[in-house]
Order: sequence, then structure tokens, then C-alpha cells
Amino acid sequence: MHAHTKHPEIIKRLKRATGHLNSTIKMLEDQRSCLDIAQQLQAVEKAVANAKKVLIHEHLDHCLDHAILADGQVSPDVIREFKEITKYL
Repeated sequence: MHAHTKHPEIIKRLKRATGHLNSTIKMLEDQRSCLDIAQQLQAVEKAVANAKKVLIHEHLDHCLDHAILADGQVSPDVIREFKEITKYL
């Protein structure tokens, strides 16, 4: 395991997304305008997307740092995982 230095930042972003989502629900309950609701949903999407981006970039930085084995070969497991996580970019 490695230290996840970006996890506090990701948590902050996800809490922001939670706040936006809760506001969106309240706006729907209060029958606010569709434009206002759409803008709030955009904020939710952006906050989640930014959290995902930070998470993936941190993981890629870690994987690339540990991709080379002691004998100079690239770990097949790391390559597989690298390919798998890039689906989420």
C-alpha cells in the first residue's frame, strides 16, 4: 500500500458534490426553474468528474513509479491495471 496523499482533496471535492446534489434535490422539491436545476446538476457533475480525475491521476503517478521491476522488466499486472483504469478517463 502507498500513502494516498490526494485522498483528503478527493473527499473535499466529493463533499462539495454532495452539497450540490442536496441543493438540487431541494430545488426540485421547491419546484425551482429547470434552468436553475440544470445549472446545479452541472455543478454536481463537475465536482464528481474533478474528484475522479484527481483519483486516477494520483493512481497513475503511483503505478508508473512502481511499474519497473528490480530486473528492469515492466510488471504485467501494472500494465493490465493501467489499461483498466484508463477506461475511466
